[in-house]
Amino acid sequence: MKSGLALMAHSFHRVRMLVLGMSGLLAGFQILLCLAAKTAQELNAFGQLSALIPDFLRQIMGPSVIALMSFGGVVCIGYFHIAVVGAVVGLAIAIATEVAAEIESKFVDLVLSRPLARHWLITRSIALLLGCSIFVACAMVLSTIIGLYLLAPADIIRPTLRLVRSQVLNLNALIVCWGGLTLAVASVCRRRSVAGAIAGLSALTTYFFDYIAQVWKPGAKIAWLFPFHYFNALHLLSSGELPLREIRILLGFAVGGIALAYLLYSRRDL
Repeated sequence: MKSGLALMAHSFHRVRMLVLGMSGLLAGFQILLCLAAKTAQELNAFGQLSALIPDFLRQIMGPSVIALMSFGGVVCIGYFHIAVVGAVVGLAIAIATEVAAEIESKFVDLVLSRPLARHWLITRSIALLLGCSIFVACAMVLSTIIGLYLLAPADIIRPTLRLVRSQVLNLNALIVCWGGLTLAVASVCRRRSVAGAIAGLSALTTYFFDYIAQVWKPGAKIAWLFPFHYFNALHLLSSGELPLREIRILLGFAVGGIALAYLLYSRRDL
């Protein structure tokens, strides 16, 4: 147990600067979105922005476009913007591929030469993934609250704390999902670059496919097989209701990936 906790502490120490830097950037982005929403409100620009949206995007977004083109919609963009999604999924992949990096660097030989069960290497990665995702989420929510307090006009309808909390929970479910799936890939790879490439390209491909499937009927028939199909932050923005079914499915992907990682890692030749 003591060796396992020491391994966790070592891994947290290794990724601390990455997590702190990512949290700072995403927190700063939330502040900038609050400033952008304030500026757009002062210029009465939301109606003009809505008119600039192409018809095919309106078809994809549906009624959610109305909620998006508002003060609260702009503030909440940071929880599903493509750059933010790419950043947090990339962070999950970087954390989950550590097991492959340890094999590549032979660090695993040093770790397992001590009285430490092999499953601790996977358990450590899960704890690291959960801890880092919660830290990033807290930084984003705190910066949103601060930005609204400092920048939001007094008479404007602000996004509720419940909506912000639902958005960040939705985003966290996606982070954990891709972390679990990547862990399954990394548990059979000997190089971190290979595991990261497989997971990254899979995430990018399924993200693009989900967009295409919204306007391409043959693609819609198989879109349910991929995680991004269940990350519908725009619908959450318009409804305000936490999509519990979708979050359960995303977490189900994560649990499946983690279970597979335990199984494959316990049987592989290190």
